[in-house]
Amino acid sequence: MATIHIHQREDTDRLPRFPGLECDGIVIPSSPEAFGQAVEEIRAFSEVGFDTESKPTFRPGEPSTGPHLLQFATPEKAYLFQVGLPGSHEAAKLLLESEHLLKIGFGLGSDRSRLRSKLGIELRHFLDLGTALRYHGKKGQVGLRGAVAGVLQATIAKSRKVSTSNWANAVLSESQQRYAANDAYAALQVFLAFDQPTRERLRVHSSLGKKQPS
Repeated sequence: MATIHIHQREDTDRLPRFPGLECDGIVIPSSPEAFGQAVEEIRAFSEVGFDTESKPTFRPGEPSTGPHLLQFATPEKAYLFQVGLPGSHEAAKLLLESEHLLKIGFGLGSDRSRLRSKLGIELRHFLDLGTALRYHGKKGQVGLRGAVAGVLQATIAKSRKVSTSNWANAVLSESQQRYAANDAYAALQVFLAFDQPTRERLRVHSSLGKKQPS
């Protein structure tokens, strides 16, 4: 498989801010009917950004009970699925196990493991940009912030306070909504920023719906 190389930016703080989604572009379904509508809107696209969030653990050896939030992003909206709400599991299973919808994100190996062990959902047909992208002449994993800088020439805020907040809350704060939505949205925008031949090369890295090792 051909790896896509990008430049590592050392001056990320000087780059313009990533123009992410605001709350009016974020959908949080709360009923089976709303989840069904979200699924229909998401399935109108061939690829979406994807990520998960889990309530943090603070004690050594404390097992994670997540994921508590699943994020899907299209070019126009983000959808936040709160795990446990009526209709959420069925909707998530339809999308995540679909072999026609490409789920794009970073570090999806751990997400995939949690989805399987905690929710009984098998993540299929996904593209982990963290393994598909590499820096020119440098080793090391490419993360979301580095990819946004190297590909989109922008910087994305990653607040530790928000990232370690309680993602199991019944009501998510606006800062939580924006953080979660833009993790998935930025991953999709990185993918879409490449030309068509490069996107096709990246698709070679996808699971293609086949069984993958954990």
